[in-house]
Amino acid sequence: MGSASYVIGLGSNRRHGRHGPPERVVRAAIAAVVAEGLAVRRISRTIRTSAMGPSDRDFANAAALVESDLLPPALLALLQRIERDFGRRRYRRWGARVLDLDILAWSGGEWRARSLVIPHAGLAVRDFALRPAAAIAPDWRHPHLGRTLRQLEARLTRRRPVDRRPRTP
Repeated sequence: MGSASYVIGLGSNRRHGRHGPPERVVRAAIAAVVAEGLAVRRISRTIRTSAMGPSDRDFANAAALVESDLLPPALLALLQRIERDFGRRRYRRWGARVLDLDILAWSGGEWRARSLVIPHAGLAVRDFALRPAAAIAPDWRHPHLGRTLRQLEARLTRRRPVDRRPRTP
């Protein structure tokens, strides 16, 4: 396989002993990705977002556009190893985590396996993933929805008119 492009989502909402607060964990994770041989082409700015689920800690989220010769399952294994190196333990869904790395999109379109689905299932509906991804790959087209990341972000974030009509019982 030749080189492929991936949009990687990065998130943290726990302080790391060496790297510090979540924003610095995200920056350190990007450095770790580079150290593993992935070519980082673009990085979004880091945004603060509220956590989903029971965690009460805000997240620092970003996205990176990377190139790699790895197929999606091999890239996922590499990203999970980086997470473990940062102290990530997979024991609680939606809990606080020192580092979360997700493959959000792939230049190959889609990949479906039991352990990996690309594009990420929540990409089009999660602002914390979509906003950074759209900032670095605005013209990437979602293979199922047929819209670019820029269009998906606009749909997700646009204000909807308030329906002021009285409700009938």
